[in-house]
Amino acid sequence: YFYTHFLSDFTKHYKRILGGADMKLLKSIDVARIAVKMAMSTREEEEILKNKYWKQGVKVAAVDYGGEYVNSISKIIERAVVAAKREGIIEDTHAAEGAVAGAAHEAAIQVMNKAMGLNVGGKIGIAYADEHLCVCVFFAVGMLNLNEVAIGLGHRSLK
Repeated sequence: YFYTHFLSDFTKHYKRILGGADMKLLKSIDVARIAVKMAMSTREEEEILKNKYWKQGVKVAAVDYGGEYVNSISKIIERAVVAAKREGIIEDTHAAEGAVAGAAHEAAIQVMNKAMGLNVGGKIGIAYADEHLCVCVFFAVGMLNLNEVAIGLGHRSLK
């Protein structure tokens, strides 16, 4: 019994079957890294990354955003939720939408000190694998051509 139980847990927590190939379960830091890459990607790179990560069993999305920061927090959250639903990252459930909204809010709040009262422009990256959902915002912050760069990252667990 112990051996069977141990082997089952080992398989469940450290491997998964995807297309007949054994793959290591991704940790939260791995999924976060993917969300950051999606947020930093160009539109051309975005399509390449989507295909690459889809083959690895990671659902990803990215969406552009720009506007005045303070008035935009709710729009940033809304864009993240809509993109996650559109790309099939999450199901249309209250818990899934709440997880994306919470992670997006956390990411947006992390850039607040640099962005308060200024304009932001950049990209929102979303990644979901196993039970880890990460949302990253990667923004240029400023006015005219006087820009600073800010990045924020939020994580939620979603089964």
